[in-house]
Amino acid sequence: QVQLVESGGGLVQAGDSLTLSCAASGRTFSTYTIAWFRQATGKEREFVAGITRSGGFTNNADSVKGRFIISRDNAKNTVYLQMNSLKPEDTAVYYCAADLAWSEILASKISGEYDYWGQGTQVTVSS
Repeated sequence: QVQLVESGGGLVQAGDSLTLSCAASGRTFSTYTIAWFRQATGKEREFVAGITRSGGFTNNADSVKGRFIISRDNAKNTVYLQMNSLKPEDTAVYYCAADLAWSEILASKISGEYDYWGQGTQVTVSS
């Protein structure tokens, strides 16, 4: 079992950068694929980026490719989401999620496949 806590959200202007962190408890963090999802008001939760257990492979949503970078430090039990060139449409609550993985498989884009979720952190981008 793993517990996830997101941090780093806030209010920024369009074009700014922000880095989110997802800190995990437990000694088996390196066995989980981790993903970031986001949910804007009135919209469904959507996949943003994911990273495999070792950090060797990542995948991003088309909407954030070239702007967001996901990374992880298994020694610190933490996953990061570096967000650059932020746009007003990036405004949402951002969640990290964990899925127990038996191998280096790309993160699923389906939220229902994740067993553990953080409480979320709000990111607001003003124009």
